[in-house]
Amino acid sequence: MNYWLMKSEPDEFSFLDLQNAAKPCRWDGVRNYQARNFLRNMAEGDLFLFYHSSCAEPGIAGIGEIARSAYPDPSALDPQSPYFAAKASAEKNPWSAVDVRFARSIKRLLPLSELRELNGLDDFPLVQKGSRLSVMPVTDEQWQVLSALF
Repeated sequence: MNYWLMKSEPDEFSFLDLQNAAKPCRWDGVRNYQARNFLRNMAEGDLFLFYHSSCAEPGIAGIGEIARSAYPDPSALDPQSPYFAAKASAEKNPWSAVDVRFARSIKRLLPLSELRELNGLDDFPLVQKGSRLSVMPVTDEQWQVLSALF
């Protein structure tokens, strides 16, 4: 099993939205090639840190699970979607999506300011300056450091 961190703006799609969903939800709209490649490496059953970004207090809000591995992102083909990609077609869609589901809650939001102070996360891209990817891998060691706070 692999571990990941996936960012979402809570006013767009929050951890509470995932927790309250009756069925798996599509994680789409990733339009960065490196983040897309990480999506393509996800497997059903992998766990991810659900991170609230671009909000008053960014941080890890809970744990999700990959319910379906990567497939072509249908939002790229929808002209009404904010994630529409004009150059994409049904035959050649460069973008990917995964389906996710709620795995478990954590005791409290783990704010970015606190994560930056933790020992063992020095190489964690999230806490490094300039790291803006919406999807990133989490090593086993980093997961263990963070799990102690769940």
